[in-house]
Amino acid sequence: MKLSYVYILKCSNNSYYTGVTTNLDQRLIEHRIGKHPDSYTYNKRPLSLVFYAEFTDINLAIMTEKQIKKWSRIKKEALINDDYDALPNLAKKKFKKE
Repeated sequence: MKLSYVYILKCSNNSYYTGVTTNLDQRLIEHRIGKHPDSYTYNKRPLSLVFYAEFTDINLAIMTEKQIKKWSRIKKEALINDDYDALPNLAKKKFKKE
């Protein structure tokens, strides 16, 4: 069974990058050495791995990556900090009171 990974990197400008791969160690090396000059992380090195999750189904990993990429910074940080109880509340849209 081949594993897939969804991962979050913290960039030097304090932004987050979310990706998916089947070889986490190799992909981290590629990010760190700047293998892809046109990538988001190239000019934001050094990078640190702050979260990853393993999946046995690549399709589920890809769906999860796409979902996380849409999340707010606060929600990503709750995931990174293992604050799973906060995730549902952070998903709710806040409306302005008039």
